[in-house]
Amino acid sequence: MQMHKEFYIGRKNGENSHSLDVSPFTSLEQLTGTLAEVFAFADTKSLWLVDEQRNHLSTLKDVQETKDVIELRATRHESIREPPGPRSLPFVGNRYELYPDVLGNYDRLFSLYGPMTKTVNMGTTIYHTNDPEISRHLLREDKLFTKTTSDPSHPLHYMGGQEMLFTCDSASPAFAPSHKFVPPTMSPRAVAHFMPLIQDATQSIFTVFDELAESDLAINVYQYMFKLASQIIWRVVLNQDLKHFETPKTPPSLPIRLFGEYLSLMKKLSLKPRWFKYLPFGDAARLKIVQQQLFDICEEAMSATIDKDGPPLSLSDPTALQSANCIADFLYRARDKDGEGLPDDLVLGNVVVSTGAGFTTSSSLLTWALYALVRYPGNQERLFEEIVSHRGDTDKRWTYDEIHSMKFLDCFIKEVLRLHSPSFQTARNAKQDAILPGGYLIPKGSIVIACFPSIQKNPAHWENPLRFDPERWMKEGFAAQMARQGSYTPFAAGGRGCVGFNLALTQVKLVMAELVYRYEFEDSSPEAVVYDPEFLVVRPLNFYAGITRRKERRPLSH
Repeated sequence: MQMHKEFYIGRKNGENSHSLDVSPFTSLEQLTGTLAEVFAFADTKSLWLVDEQRNHLSTLKDVQETKDVIELRATRHESIREPPGPRSLPFVGNRYELYPDVLGNYDRLFSLYGPMTKTVNMGTTIYHTNDPEISRHLLREDKLFTKTTSDPSHPLHYMGGQEMLFTCDSASPAFAPSHKFVPPTMSPRAVAHFMPLIQDATQSIFTVFDELAESDLAINVYQYMFKLASQIIWRVVLNQDLKHFETPKTPPSLPIRLFGEYLSLMKKLSLKPRWFKYLPFGDAARLKIVQQQLFDICEEAMSATIDKDGPPLSLSDPTALQSANCIADFLYRARDKDGEGLPDDLVLGNVVVSTGAGFTTSSSLLTWALYALVRYPGNQERLFEEIVSHRGDTDKRWTYDEIHSMKFLDCFIKEVLRLHSPSFQTARNAKQDAILPGGYLIPKGSIVIACFPSIQKNPAHWENPLRFDPERWMKEGFAAQMARQGSYTPFAAGGRGCVGFNLALTQVKLVMAELVYRYEFEDSSPEAVVYDPEFLVVRPLNFYAGITRRKERRPLSH
């Protein structure tokens, strides 16, 4: 005999209700599991049933006997509701609540409204979270959330090229083949193969830094790290020298200037009304021109460096990459078990995005690492001690294993990534109405952002979250624990997590090892350091440092 019950979320007699025959169920767990699927709860095990008197229905018998319609909740005392947020003004929305200090203002909004908040900026609605449990559900590629950069509301919409792994939709035909061929080029084995290229590119800055140290001049650190990170990544991806350090005033090369302009324009356009992209002039028109110039230059550079007559390289052979002179060369010649390679347009697209994404994040991370070196006492001395103990008084070549064996260097970089993460956001699109932990209803088509800087400073999950403390990472298993619970995800997670994290970490560790071994840095910033709120990543604008060439390369304790 059928027994239909009416279930709803949110308001009684609202749109979100469903009638279900409960007679086939033999346990409450079976019923709640089905209801969680029907109403799209991200956490299918966290579901409460409440009658009209707000009594908890804790057994299947309670459900069968009640005459009331039944409310579903994710927590016992809170109905399902849309995330709250600040009052919105016409047209501009909450923009006045966010800028110019986006990072600080999101932390403020989370403290006011809880672990999820809603903002409206120039007509675009976005939901944000600082809760690692919610973030874990967002970063999954499943029936609830995915990455769809082709959506006009997505922060990466203006650079959402569908021929590139980082920028394409998860549903794009380019994603699967790109995800097959690109990650092997940045595996630990691959990065170990490229170590000489990374070290040569890093050491190219020595002549300039020596000259600056002699003249006792402070530098704007980001400007030099921007040139250094791009010098390294261009060498690894395309095996060409950009010659960024012929003199202290050598400007970034044309392709790197174009990358910088492209990313700046993309961010500016993402903050403007959607109709702005249809204008035949201004930033939108300039973005298209810069993008085409970038692809043309990268295609020319790739044509000059790849071995077009070289033998195919097997994707399944872990040693095959050692026959490639750079990432572009491998992508061009790699073949899968069926003899199929990556289509030429996807090779070019992934070369472009690997280069741009690679140096943009690394240049900011290197700058913040040097900032942490001079702003938090004791770390520079301790790092120098460790480097000298591994290297001695020689100019030896670093190997991949040696760089990653330095425990304090590893902990120091982890803490920089936690407290000064260059990556502000990873946006996901709701594929259907979804209910996140805490009872937050996210409408279909919405953009939801896991705010990494806020998650990694969330006081509910971190002890002394605002304190820079590399020691916290010394505890065995601590990093794995924080990553597992979603509290530490500097490179995101899931199927769309950053495939270049091995390359990024190795690059930053090697640069720090080389620079700290040769120089001592001091803070020379004339005023409080501020960051750029309208760039794709979090980069400091006015951090200055003085450079002194080390005369002694022995442990300080000696």
